[in-house]
This record gives sequence, C-alpha cells and structure tokens, in this order.
Amino acid sequence: MTRPTIIFDTDPGLDDAVAILALLGAGKQIDLLALTTVAGNVGVDLTSRNARIVCEWAQRPDVPVYAGCERPLRRPLVTSEHVHGKSGLDGVPLHHPEMPLQGKHAVDFIIDTLREAAAGTITLSPVGPLTNIALALAKAPDIAPRIKEIVLMGGSYFAGGNISPAAEFNIFVDPEAAAIVLGSGVPIVMLPLDVTHQVGASAARIARLHALSNRCGPLAADILISHERHDVQRFGVNGAPLHDPCVVAYLLQPGLFKGRRVNVEVETASPLTLGATVVDWWGVSGRSANVLYLTEVDADGVYALLTDCLARLP
Repeated sequence: MTRPTIIFDTDPGLDDAVAILALLGAGKQIDLLALTTVAGNVGVDLTSRNARIVCEWAQRPDVPVYAGCERPLRRPLVTSEHVHGKSGLDGVPLHHPEMPLQGKHAVDFIIDTLREAAAGTITLSPVGPLTNIALALAKAPDIAPRIKEIVLMGGSYFAGGNISPAAEFNIFVDPEAAAIVLGSGVPIVMLPLDVTHQVGASAARIARLHALSNRCGPLAADILISHERHDVQRFGVNGAPLHDPCVVAYLLQPGLFKGRRVNVEVETASPLTLGATVVDWWGVSGRSANVLYLTEVDADGVYALLTDCLARLP
C-alpha cells in the first residue's frame, strides 16, 4: 500500500491529541504535510496552541501548524468545554509551546498545497468541524478534482447524536460546511459515531498504553481517562469512544473497517434536527452515493495499531 500524503485538520480536543500522537508515531507510514486547526472543541487560539503542544510532546516541532477558521461559516461557534475542559486538554499537564504558528491561514495553505501538488496525491483528514475544508472548496473550486479523498470523523445514523438527539458534534457545529463538503464530488470516507462508539477505551486497553516505557504512551492513556469521564457518565459505555484516532487507523489500515457506499445529506434548516446526517442506507431516495459510510470495525486491531504507533514516540 502506498503511504498516504495527508493534511490533518483538527480541533484539539482530547481525542484529537491522541490522534495526533498516533499520527506522529506512524512515522514513514504516513507523509504528514501539516496540521491545520479549526474552532470546534474550543476556540481556534486554543486548538492551535494545543496542536503545537502535542507536537512538542512527541518531539516533532518540525511539523508545521496552520491556524484556520475561528467560527463556522454562518453560525455562532458552539464549543465542547463540558467534555474537553476550558483548555481543550483537561486533565493533563500543559506548557506554553515554543514552536511557532505558520504565518499563512490554514485555508490558504490547503488551497496552495493542492494546486502545487500533483492531482490525486493529497488526502484531507478533518476530525473537527468542516469549516476549513468547506471554505477552501468555496474559495477555490478548482481544488476539488485535485483531492485524492477526504477521510473525516463525523456524522451519525444508527447511534443517534452526541450533541443533540439527531446530530454528531462536528457536523452540528457547522452544518453548512458539512453540506458543502458532502456535495463537493470529492471521494469521501466517513467515520461516524456508528463506528467510533465500537472502539471503547476499556481499562485493559488503557493499561497497555500506561505500560509503555516512553512518555507519550502513558500520556495518551491519561488523556483517554480524562476523556472517558464524560462519556461514561452520559452514555454508559465501556470506556470513552475513540473518535478521532479511528481516522488515523483507517489511513494506516483501511482493512480494519467495513461500510457501504451511500448517499449522505446534512440537515441545515430544521431546529429540531439541525446537523443530522441523513444516511440513505437502503437507497430509497434515488440520490447518488457520495460517501463510503463505515459501520464495522475491528476494535482490537485498531487499538493494537494505535498502541504500536504510540510506542514509537519518545
């Protein structure tokens, strides 16, 4: 398998931090061009700071970080401090990062990078609200056919919502952006709550991370413990669902997941179901499939892969 070349668009966030660590631990298996940050779990100033903190945890100040959009396209920002804390990385020690933010806006970086690279060579991997990706597509429609694929964490169908009865957080925060991305014609892989809720951070899985002999493995374990306090209280699951790191696992070993090509649309008008991802699972609408929607996962395989990535870090 050819290693993917990616731009990782993120809003750290506890599970984002674990995803970034796993991504950095993947080493030469992934060609990581940059981290681009967006407002979501917390404001963009904090997500941009947190992305750099995580890079420094992994001793990777060479990874460029570009700050992106500070609010959704058409709505006030809704954040998730009740899950991730006011810092976005509640429950773990933080420091002031020394590595700088890049001067260019994340949206401009995405556009320029796609225009300069050979068509079909770059994958966009957003794990937060889709504002940066949608704005790039709106500002520069010519980039759409140049994107290899978009592998995103977001949406829900069978599992219900986690920010409202109908909607998953990332889509709910900027439903108009999600609608633009899903309507772009770019090949899309969606990792929704239907699959991420199957990958729980059980005590045994966390213990294996704590047992790693480096700093980043036990740190990732502490992050998952902090994250799970909210999810166990609300959902009663066996450990926190592993949302964003599932995207990294898919990029590295897509065979760990299964799904179906379907049509997915986003509700942008109804106050009752705002941000709902309407999944035409049975093909009753007649609309063309626009998403590979994943619903099955080898959870043990995902954790084994992520543990291996984290073990390679300092």
